[in-house]
Amino acid sequence: MGGIWQQRYVLVGNSLGWSAALAILPTLLLLYLLAVKRKASWIAALSGLAAALLLAVAGYGMPPTLAISSALDGACFGLFPISWIVFWALVLYEISVVTGKFEIIKESIGSVTSDKRVQALLIAFAFGAFIEGCAGFGTPVAVAAAMMVGLGFTSLYASSLCMLADTAPVAFGSIGIPIITLAGVTGLPLKELSAVTGRLTFPFSLCLPAYIVLVTSGAGAMAEIWPAVVTCGVVFAGIQFTISNLIGPQLADILSSLCAMGALVLLLRFWKPAVNSEYTMQLRSDRPHHTGREIWDAWLPYTLLVVFVLLWGQPSILAHLDAVSVKFPWPGLHNLVLRMPPVVATPSKYGAIYTFSWLSASGTSAMLASLLAAAILRMSLRALGGVLISVALKLIKPTVTVSAMLGMAYLMNYSGATGTLGLAFAATGTVFPFFSPLMGWLGVFLTGSDTSSNALFGNLQVVSASKLGLNPVLVASANSVGGVMGKMISLQSIAVAAAATGMPADEQAQLFRFTLKHSILLAALVGVETMLYAYLARPH
Repeated sequence: MGGIWQQRYVLVGNSLGWSAALAILPTLLLLYLLAVKRKASWIAALSGLAAALLLAVAGYGMPPTLAISSALDGACFGLFPISWIVFWALVLYEISVVTGKFEIIKESIGSVTSDKRVQALLIAFAFGAFIEGCAGFGTPVAVAAAMMVGLGFTSLYASSLCMLADTAPVAFGSIGIPIITLAGVTGLPLKELSAVTGRLTFPFSLCLPAYIVLVTSGAGAMAEIWPAVVTCGVVFAGIQFTISNLIGPQLADILSSLCAMGALVLLLRFWKPAVNSEYTMQLRSDRPHHTGREIWDAWLPYTLLVVFVLLWGQPSILAHLDAVSVKFPWPGLHNLVLRMPPVVATPSKYGAIYTFSWLSASGTSAMLASLLAAAILRMSLRALGGVLISVALKLIKPTVTVSAMLGMAYLMNYSGATGTLGLAFAATGTVFPFFSPLMGWLGVFLTGSDTSSNALFGNLQVVSASKLGLNPVLVASANSVGGVMGKMISLQSIAVAAAATGMPADEQAQLFRFTLKHSILLAALVGVETMLYAYLARPH
């Protein structure tokens, strides 16, 4: 293709409002298919992508070759590095399950205390955050809720606790995938996004353990175990804040959750909650006793993951690993689109460089941890092959979903649709920072994924912020943090919890009603916090 295609942002006369109404149609179609028609996410994502292609070509006049090329660019980013990380994170988890080590992890956690409130902090919050950090994508609710039902919690109580708890860690879930995706879509620095997201998340991570116990058991019950509540919140929030600001998003959940679990276990050696029959659980007398060596071996796969991810995050090591990365201009797209004012200050070419960081990618560190764990645990090649095939089959539809979502996001960026929406959204003026997190909240509520919400709305947020003279890193981060508050009411999350705990249909509706009010409240608080940062703190 020889010429450069010029973006335009107003499709209907001089009306930005009607143009925005057209530009948002692919997104509305995707959300309608998910929320109203209850279609599978991969069908909704492919339908949204098809609608975005039609809009780009027929509405914006984008040449078909450019439209297809931009969608393929986004889809490939969905395959690598996004799906690459998800694949190996789940492989590591399945290795732990197949070798029987995960049962030991469950039993070692469940035997620490018989107080249901402390177990909720230990399993629903801290251990759930650990699983979120390692695997994400619905795994923590399924694992933690099933574990709690196994300990004797009712399905509704266990699911309510886990849905509320699976908020603070979501922005850094699955080895930092939501933030990595946000950086890829927006072009903003990964470390800056990680740092600001950590700052926005901090007060919620700090207060969430207390909030969980308060809304499920009451103020009196929370007062009885305040040492555990304070310990869990302070340690988790402090470590998450520190890691996200100094190292990056990949280990923010993993290290903070491990430290929170360790701190609770240490606390329980010197302090025991007063016996309250209402919250005391009768543990099985035939529970197996595991030696320290057995418990260490059970945690070995995740210990290796932490070690490898830490090594991959070291600048000196990363530089060597990145030296073999393959970077190339995306065919039929790079510098062939011209972005125009007022989305940018002056007309500028829209670059499209694809980076195949096969060795330096976080997914590769997870791969090496998985393979080494399988070797140390003496897992047979046949069993390992079975795990690889099983995970690959499980991820076929989720991978199609992620790739289609990112293809749609890239297409909307290059066609100018995101620019149209951003300009219209910027019309909210000074209150835009309040509504910015609510867009992320809506995206996660309907798609079930902070990663998908960041892919869909991340660049739109940046365009709006730039138009209003706001910090784009703050606004993009707010999309992710606001999004995590929609996780607890996501239809997919509720379906996962119901499947994991065997919850009847009437309790599923009850669960949604319970989490809805908390979700709205917390999302609004993120909006208020973003307003304060935007106009008072101004983080950079």
